[in-house]
Amino acid sequence: MPVRESLLAVALVLSATAHAADPPSAPKADNAAAEAAQAATKAAKEAMETAGQMAAEQAAASEALKTAIAGSWRDPKNVARDKYRHPFETLRFFDLRPGDTVIEITPGGGWYSEILAPYLREHGQYVAAVVDPTRIEKGRDYQQKAKANLEAKFSASPTQYDRAGVLAYDPNHPVFGPAGSADLVLTFRNVHNWRSAGQAEGMFKGFFDVLKPGGVLGVVEHRATKDVPADDNTGYVGQAQVIALAEAAGFRLDEQSEINANPKDTKDYPNGVWTLPPSNDHDAKDDAKYQAIGESDRMTLRFVKP
Repeated sequence: MPVRESLLAVALVLSATAHAADPPSAPKADNAAAEAAQAATKAAKEAMETAGQMAAEQAAASEALKTAIAGSWRDPKNVARDKYRHPFETLRFFDLRPGDTVIEITPGGGWYSEILAPYLREHGQYVAAVVDPTRIEKGRDYQQKAKANLEAKFSASPTQYDRAGVLAYDPNHPVFGPAGSADLVLTFRNVHNWRSAGQAEGMFKGFFDVLKPGGVLGVVEHRATKDVPADDNTGYVGQAQVIALAEAAGFRLDEQSEINANPKDTKDYPNGVWTLPPSNDHDAKDDAKYQAIGESDRMTLRFVKP
C-alpha cells in the first residue's frame, strides 16, 4: 500500500478511536465503558506510532534516493540531464521503495540504472530487461551492442552493480520474469518504438503478468498533441493512446503527473523528437534555438495492477 494510502488509513483509525473513547452520557461509566475507553486509547497510541514509523521510513527512503542521485559514479553527462528528467520527483511519483523488485525495460546506456541499482542494492532488486539479440533479425547488431555495453558498465563498477540483474527478452513474446514477482516496472521513452514495431500490446501484457497484484507500472513517454498512427516517425505518442494500451492489458490508471512536461516543445520539428536534446539532430546554426527548448514534453503515468 502506498504511504499516502497508509496514512489515510491511520487517520481513519484515529478518528474512530477518538469517538470510541468519548465518555458515556451516563453519570458514571461502567466497567465495560472504561475498558472500551482504555482499548481506544491504546489503539490510538499504536496508530500514532505506526504513522510516525511510516513517516520516518518515507523520509529515510527519500534521503537514500537523493544519495543515489548524487552518487559520484554517475556519468557527468547523465547528471547534466537531471534538470530535464527529474529523477527524484519521477521515482517518488512511481512509489519506488528500497525493498522493491524493480524491472526497467530497455534501459539503453543505463541512465536510470546508475540511480536504481545502487539504491536497491541492499534491500531490493534491480533488473535491466534488454532485447535478446538472438531473437530478432532487424536491428540485431544494435541490440547486441546495447546489451554488451550495459553488461560492461555493470562489470566495471561492482560496488554499484554487482547485484543488478540483466534479463534478455524476446520482444515478440516478452516474459520479464516469474509471474507476480515484481513490485515496479519502469519504462522511459520506449512506447513509440514498440508501437512502430507492432509489439506494444505484447509488451504491456508482459508488464502486467510480471507484476504482483497492487504492483505499479511507471511510464514516461514523449507526448504528442493528439493521437498518432502506429507508423508515425516523430517519436511522439498520444497520451490517451498509452493509457488505452495499459488499460487493455488490465491496468488501472492511478495517477498522472506533469513532472516531465515541457510547454516549450512544439513537436513540429524536421527530425521529430530527435531534433531536440539530447540527440540534437539539427543543423549547427539552429543549436541555440533547440537548446532553449530543451528536452521533449513527456507524459508521466502511474498504473496499478488490480
